[in-house]
Amino acid sequence: MSVLSELKVGETGILIALDLPESVQNHLMHMGFVPDARVTALRRAPAGDPTVYGVDDMEIALRHETAEAIRVKPAEPEAQARPAEQNAKHFASTELAEAAR
Repeated sequence: MSVLSELKVGETGILIALDLPESVQNHLMHMGFVPDARVTALRRAPAGDPTVYGVDDMEIALRHETAEAIRVKPAEPEAQARPAEQNAKHFASTELAEAAR
């Protein structure tokens, strides 16, 4: 288990808990920061703060001190998390290759 601020750009974590004041927790929960949500670090400001995170098809910038209070666990690799999606991509690429022949 780690905290959100430790995710590298491109890494995804599963939200476990928000260790923040209740007013901040409520605000973040309304934006999708709920238990078991997949949160991805998308990009960091040149100085390293804030970081933009993707959650529930939204992009939200959080300061380091806020992200440091959000506990996450590592997410499964995409291939394991969404096998049906991977199979669909494989099928589509195979279909395109056959059509090109």
